[in-house]
Amino acid sequence: MRSSPIISNPIVSRESGGSLVEQIVRSVASRIDDKLLRTGARMPSIRQFADEQQVSRFTVVEAYDRLVANGYLESRRGSGFFVRERASMLANNHAVALANPVAQQFDVVWLVRNMFRQLPPQKMPGSGVLPHDWLDGELVANGLRAISRVNSSQLLHYGTPQGFMPLRQQLQLKLAELEIAAAPEQIVTTSGVTQALDLVAREFTQPGDTIFVDDPAWFLMFGSFSILGAKVIGIPRLHDGPDVAKLAELAALHKPKLYIINSVMHNPTSTSLSAAKAFQVLKTAEQHDFMIVEDDIYCDMHPGTAVQPATRLAALDQLNRVIYLGGFSKTLAANLRVGFIATSPQLAIRLSDRKMLSTLTTTEIGERVVYKILSEGHYRKHVDRIRGKLDSVRDDVTKRVENLGMKVEYRTPAGMFLWVETSCDSIALAEKALEQGILLAPGSLFSPNQLPSSRMRINIAAMSDPGVWAFLEKEIG
Repeated sequence: MRSSPIISNPIVSRESGGSLVEQIVRSVASRIDDKLLRTGARMPSIRQFADEQQVSRFTVVEAYDRLVANGYLESRRGSGFFVRERASMLANNHAVALANPVAQQFDVVWLVRNMFRQLPPQKMPGSGVLPHDWLDGELVANGLRAISRVNSSQLLHYGTPQGFMPLRQQLQLKLAELEIAAAPEQIVTTSGVTQALDLVAREFTQPGDTIFVDDPAWFLMFGSFSILGAKVIGIPRLHDGPDVAKLAELAALHKPKLYIINSVMHNPTSTSLSAAKAFQVLKTAEQHDFMIVEDDIYCDMHPGTAVQPATRLAALDQLNRVIYLGGFSKTLAANLRVGFIATSPQLAIRLSDRKMLSTLTTTEIGERVVYKILSEGHYRKHVDRIRGKLDSVRDDVTKRVENLGMKVEYRTPAGMFLWVETSCDSIALAEKALEQGILLAPGSLFSPNQLPSSRMRINIAAMSDPGVWAFLEKEIG
């Protein structure tokens, strides 16, 4: 049996910075995940692979052994190596985490785990939250004190499955300001946007189904969707939204059930969707019959269309084919896990039932705190201050980053992130940084294929520590 031409093409580079074994493991695993190498396909012999890729046979043996150990290949005595049938929940495991025991720490779980380490906030430019001194702890504390004075019996029972009604009424007003019409019955509260995404994915997908995400995008989705057995495929993100030609091409090929998108203040680029792209995305979703999940967690960091154009898909669609997600963990407190879903009345009931069956209810105490902050008018002033602080540091951080030789991919007038080209292996850079107590966010973690990347996400609010700049100057400057 002849080997696949996909493997016959060069897949290793001695200039990439990674070991040859790691490159082979990543490339082969990625091709198996993408169904470019089918179950049962025979791999090239060790000698043939070594000759075609111009590597030693020892390198191929070690790479094949690791692929066997991680369930990608099986070895048949006397016959060679064959692509193994993968369990659905492993179908989209990230090859970068399989290359070797050391590299396993540099996956999505690695970044999330280290975000919870007790590092000083100013030492965490790779994190996705604002430093504590940028937030208003007293605002949250006042809300907690206020609800402690209500009838205590109201705090002892389960909350309402769909969420605290006064908060949902307040969210109706908030959404109306964004030109999204949603009655309280169309809103379901969640434990942050993370739970909202999980509920929607479980409602619409079965193992083997396809979910589209932006590429790059928020990394936590990749692992959680893969655990559900879904196939996660990235749509290239441009300065004004997704590559709509690629979106249409891949939608025709893969027939996705969902497309998860940040329309406004995209993570990690801080770009926003143009009106033209928004119409094209909705048209493609209608043509290929998939739902759009609009994650607007950074909504309140956007200054308004007078400063930067922004179009929300939910405002155009009015919650027919678009499911809108929001929350307050980025602007109030990461520990205040209050998010919400806005959707059609029928779907809101189904999602509320699914939430009830998985977690009963969300905590009403947190929802009461958020309601108090929103209803008393404090929140608007609070986010105005946050935007002002981001504006005060954005230009300086951008210039200093560029002076070090890094390229800022998109210069936007709002948002908390810079997406930068480092011209080096950002995983190796993150490893060195962690040894010095600094958390960076390598670009490979923001792509569903998790391949090596020289890009990196920088949180401009967490760039005040001189030690961070000294490290970057030494390693990149």
